[in-house]
Amino acid sequence: MKGSINSKLFLATCLALFSFLPTKVLAQVDSTYVEEEEDYSIYDDLEFVDGDAKRFASAKIKGLSPAKLISLGYDYQMGHDITAGAYKSFVEESAQITAVHGVRAQANIPVISKNSLIIQLGARFWDVNYEFEDEASLYHPLLTTLANNNLRTVGLNSTIFKPLNENSFLLFQVSADMNGDYSIPEFQGLNYNRYSAAALWGKRPSDYKQWAIGVSRTYRAGELNYIPVILYNWTSVSNTWGTEILFPARAHLRYTLNPRNMLFVGFELEGNSYRVGNQNNAFVDPFDGTKDELEIRRGELRFRFKYERQLIGFFWLSAQAGCRVNYSYNVDDVPNGTDFYRGFFGDQPLAMQNTLSNPFYFNVSINLVSP
Repeated sequence: MKGSINSKLFLATCLALFSFLPTKVLAQVDSTYVEEEEDYSIYDDLEFVDGDAKRFASAKIKGLSPAKLISLGYDYQMGHDITAGAYKSFVEESAQITAVHGVRAQANIPVISKNSLIIQLGARFWDVNYEFEDEASLYHPLLTTLANNNLRTVGLNSTIFKPLNENSFLLFQVSADMNGDYSIPEFQGLNYNRYSAAALWGKRPSDYKQWAIGVSRTYRAGELNYIPVILYNWTSVSNTWGTEILFPARAHLRYTLNPRNMLFVGFELEGNSYRVGNQNNAFVDPFDGTKDELEIRRGELRFRFKYERQLIGFFWLSAQAGCRVNYSYNVDDVPNGTDFYRGFFGDQPLAMQNTLSNPFYFNVSINLVSP
């Protein structure tokens, strides 16, 4: 049965750790749900220094959505089809997934907040449960692994905002994630972790516009890739319309009903690389007893509507509804966890080619935002 005692114990431990993170902040800082690139648009208010002292660019613009310091949410995908491709002696098998769901908890806390430098530290825990129709009849090792074990993510991240002068800045982000079908994730060597990073240079020409360009090392499309990044945040003078864009990770059009109610429409690219076969012998070769070290290259586009509303004080509700479109769910053989770069033109063979249909999904979270 999903949600075992170990799963509950591990989630409780993560939430307990979050509760000890410092909550005293001087201003607003951004957080994300993903794992590799941050939403760089929301950070502390950096006020200009009076007199002859050097003047630094503010790290945010007017009208952006409130920054989330601590977030606890639940994600749910409706029923859809999956086809696991042929693998060694196993032939292709199709099955019906009745639901994919799980808890998401994350925290993003500023540890240094000065006019000349902002450093944020964060952590996250995601739990993904797969429920199948007629689970007992499954025979393909990928499907039985998904049915019997959750996919989990435990990650740490840091974001650095460094203003250069009145209207230019640098942004850096790094993250490390341990992803897989672990009962309780255990340390197995740094080579099994998946690392992401981004660096951007940008301008803030006014209180209503901010843009930046850069490059990212990311797993958002499932496998390792290096891609350019474009940030564009804009708010109309009336503070009614705006954009919050970090392409290709996410892009949203924002409509502000009032400072406590905001509507969004757009998309997010979400994903990572998940090690599988840790909790059973599904991928053990029956002839020589060796275990293949496989990773699901999970990447998905989420086209969505989002509504954010202040509940009371610094607590906000965030609700999403949309369509999850599969980008990648193939499997690679990654011996000893040493990853490789295929990119858009590599010809390294896949261990397994899988397909998913595209269900509707929902996500709701309660968030503690910065003052």
